[in-house]
Amino acid sequence: MNFEHLKLFVRVASTHNISQAGQELGLSPPVASMHINRLEESLGARLIHRTTRKVSLTEEGMAFLPHAEEIIQSVVAARAAVGSGDAQPQGTLRITAPASFGRMHLMPAFKAFIAKYPSLYIDIRLTDSIVDLVEGGFDVAIRNAQLQDSSLIAKKLAVDKRIMCASADYVAQYGKPNTPEDLHNHQCINQAGLENWVFSTPDGPLSMKIKGSIRIDHGEAVRDACANGMGIAKCATWIAYEHLKRGEMVQVLEDYPLIDEAAIWAVYPSSRLLAPKVRAFIDYFSNYYGNPPYWDK
Repeated sequence: MNFEHLKLFVRVASTHNISQAGQELGLSPPVASMHINRLEESLGARLIHRTTRKVSLTEEGMAFLPHAEEIIQSVVAARAAVGSGDAQPQGTLRITAPASFGRMHLMPAFKAFIAKYPSLYIDIRLTDSIVDLVEGGFDVAIRNAQLQDSSLIAKKLAVDKRIMCASADYVAQYGKPNTPEDLHNHQCINQAGLENWVFSTPDGPLSMKIKGSIRIDHGEAVRDACANGMGIAKCATWIAYEHLKRGEMVQVLEDYPLIDEAAIWAVYPSSRLLAPKVRAFIDYFSNYYGNPPYWDK
C-alpha cells in the first residue's frame, strides 16, 4: 500500500475534489486520479463515488478513512522519532474567517507567517456567513461563536472579551450610566444576535434586553456608530481597542462586567488528519495573539 496514495485519499476525503487534493500534494489531475485508482485496486474496493460536480466517499471509503489517517499519523510519528521525514507545513492552507476579525487580526500577521513557512500557499475567504468546512474544502475556520457541530474540533486561540462602550462626546453630553438599569435612560445600540446583555452584579447575574433606537448586523458598524456618539454599545475589545487607546471611546459600567464566555476559535473537521500546516497555523496564531491577547493589554 503506497503511503502517498493514502495521503491523497485523506485529502480527497476532506476536499471532495480529486484535482484540488492532488494540487495540494503537487500532483496533476490525471496523476491524482491514477493514484486513487491504484489505491482502490490494491484494496479491491471502490473508495470514492465520482460525479461531474464532486466526489464523495463510498461506504467502504468511509470505513477505510480512519485507518488511512491512523497509518499516516503512525508513519509521520515514526519518521519524527528518528529525525527523518518532511513534517514541514506545505501545500495550500484554505482558511475562512469573519470579515472584520480577518481584516484586523489575521491579515497583518500573514506576512511573518508566510516568511516562516515559505512552502505554504494561503487561500483565505473572509465572510460573516458560517460556511460548511467540508463542503467548502476548508482546512480551518476562525469563529467567535460557540461550536454547535459535534463533527468539528475547536481550539481556542484567544479570549473574546466584551465590554460596554460609549464615545467621549456621548459621555460629555449625557454622562455615564452608574448601573445596568440606568441603560433604560440612555440611547443604546444593539447588534443583531447579541441583544441580550448579561451583567455580573452583587446580587447575581442580571440579564437585560435593551430596546435601542438602532440595531446593526455588523460589529465594525456598531463600533463606528458608538464612536460617532450614537449611543452605548456592547463591543468586543478586539474591534474597539484602537478607539479606546486613542480616547475616542471609553468603557462604561466597569463595575458591572459582562458575563460572556466568547472566544476566538480555530475550528476544523474531526475526521481530518491534523496536517502540519493546520497545526502550524494554530500554534502560530495562539502565540501571536498572546494570553491575554494583545488587544487586551
